[in-house]
Amino acid sequence: MDQLVERCSFSPGDWVDRKYKIQKQIGEGAFGNVYKATDANGRLVALKLLRLWDVHPDIREGLVGRFDMEYETGRIESPYLVHSLDHGLVKGNPYLVMEFCSGGDVQNLYNEGKVDVELVAKHTLLGLRALHQHGKVHRDLKPENVLRKDSGEYALTDFGISGDRNKRMTEMNIIGKPKQLFGTYAYMPPEQLKPNKDATVLPTTDIFSFGVMMFQLLTGGELPFGRLNDEGDLVAYIKKGKAGDWNRALVQNYSTQAWLPMLEGCLQPDYQQRLQNCDAVLAVMPHTQPIRQQELVNSCPTRIVNGVLLRVMQGEEYGTVYRLDGMLRGDSPFLTLGRRDPSVQNDIAVKETSSSYISRRHCTFELDYDRGCWLVRDGQWVYDPMTQRGTWHSSSNGTYVNSTMATPEGIPFEPGDIISVGDVKLRAEAY
Repeated sequence: MDQLVERCSFSPGDWVDRKYKIQKQIGEGAFGNVYKATDANGRLVALKLLRLWDVHPDIREGLVGRFDMEYETGRIESPYLVHSLDHGLVKGNPYLVMEFCSGGDVQNLYNEGKVDVELVAKHTLLGLRALHQHGKVHRDLKPENVLRKDSGEYALTDFGISGDRNKRMTEMNIIGKPKQLFGTYAYMPPEQLKPNKDATVLPTTDIFSFGVMMFQLLTGGELPFGRLNDEGDLVAYIKKGKAGDWNRALVQNYSTQAWLPMLEGCLQPDYQQRLQNCDAVLAVMPHTQPIRQQELVNSCPTRIVNGVLLRVMQGEEYGTVYRLDGMLRGDSPFLTLGRRDPSVQNDIAVKETSSSYISRRHCTFELDYDRGCWLVRDGQWVYDPMTQRGTWHSSSNGTYVNSTMATPEGIPFEPGDIISVGDVKLRAEAY
């Protein structure tokens, strides 16, 4: 980034961008400060400032991109998400303004004995459901990131790493500190902890984290796989997590045993065996009050009327639309997708400049005329002119529809489904 960045700090009474008056600082993260403030009408807001002056110029652009995505994620309409209200720049440092949740976070409320566990579970799942429908994965779900609004709803916050996988997000803080690891080990599923494998971040990532959080709330603050106080504990914790060896005895008393089926489904070490979406979790969690139908509204149309498009919901080309029917050429029912690379001609060439988690020949879309639907196949057919033979090449990291891995034979998708290729999420929509 070429823009001049200056150090800035706010004290009570200071005005930010002549629009927001600082009351006090209420939080500090690896790269940002959070302040309680008021707008010109006296309404309380939370203002988050990205400390870009603390960051090496080489990684500023990536951080700003994620900060912008956090703002966009907060614009998703759901009472169970903390909403973004505004954003801007001060001395070259980006800031965003969010609704202020005076109730505090679930961790503090829990410590004070003021948490309705069932309500937290229900509202957290509905918030995750809204994120997942928009191609987002929270990736850092924990009690500190669930806030209680003035209206009584619990809402998710801190979307700064939504959709990004943990180990890729390690970057030098450039203030004499070691690499900053995003996320919290206690809540990370086993597939995100494999050092030699790049696992695509899927909704099932959040399902596992939700299971860990609920175990805490049901057991007086215990973690499912044991203590986690030092590196020695971490090794044992990860080993138990991979084996699915969590402390079931702690939730087998009269008041908590009804939650066992839900915890079993969420804490499965194999993401393919885990509960696959929030609706499945809601179906098995205990309810004293039924979920209202209006809480389960799907924001996407459910039928393909004239055609189908793919909208980039997460990635460097956020908002880009590909109308699949209009891209077909001649009688061919196939379209290819891969990383933008001059050596390969794909129908959909995805921009990926900061990493290479999308294969050059990642997947193939097919309009199946017999079944009247679109399929996505992992990989592409590659013809070798030297041998005059063709072979099927699978992608490096897999292609997923929601949380289901696509095979070379293909699986169908419908409007509302999310297709994951690397860290890029595309939502199928009808038009």
